[in-house]
Amino acid sequence: GNKFELRAVGSSANSSAPMTVLNAIVADQLVKFKVDVDKLIKKGEKKDVALLTVIKKYIKESKDIRFEGNGYSQEWADEAEKRGLSNIKTTPVALDAYVSEKSTELFTKTNIFSKRELHARHEILLENYYKKLQIEARVMGEVTHSMIIPAAIAYQNTLIANAKGLKDLGLSKEALETPLSIINKISEHLGVVKTSIDTMLEARKVTNNIEETREKAISYDEQVKSYFDTIRYHTDKLEQIVDDSVWPLPKFRELLFLK
Repeated sequence: GNKFELRAVGSSANSSAPMTVLNAIVADQLVKFKVDVDKLIKKGEKKDVALLTVIKKYIKESKDIRFEGNGYSQEWADEAEKRGLSNIKTTPVALDAYVSEKSTELFTKTNIFSKRELHARHEILLENYYKKLQIEARVMGEVTHSMIIPAAIAYQNTLIANAKGLKDLGLSKEALETPLSIINKISEHLGVVKTSIDTMLEARKVTNNIEETREKAISYDEQVKSYFDTIRYHTDKLEQIVDDSVWPLPKFRELLFLK
């Protein structure tokens, strides 16, 4: 990321992995700190003076990663770029840090992981990542095709029957505006959902044929996951339109409040 920040791990994550990284960094830095302090003491500096001198030096050197503003704002993203800091936005690419030259040197020097162990962990993390997306994409396709689309069409058919009935009664065009407007909205959202789901599932098939783990993880992130937000947005819109009695899944408000 572009800022050093301590946060709680996700609910499905094991805290041992980030703690291993943090402890390794602290241990390595303490060793470097002692070396720097000892050098000054050997040159005749008093211990307290040497300690403060090294700390002052470290504060100056770490200036680029310190930011007191909103770390989630565009302001910080722009500022981080000016400072030459990395801003990695996808998990597969971020996981490359495990096998970077600096990481390999750190973990091998501290006798925590060998180079082979780091590459093994990197491979496992990438595989876990793409398999989760693989499952999510498949389930999203099944739920959409077997539940969301049929429910929306069923409600749309009800509205069509209503509009036809109003027309048969000889009511004005104004009376037909409401059902026709809702029918059109449902059609618009259904069209986007169906197209996006079908395209995503095709991309999933192509990605599943990729053998190399990192390439596969990146493809799932870029070619498959990229459709998730669009599908979610238009499905949410349908949820707000379709009759409660027809919608087959709990709606958001029902997840928060019991009927």
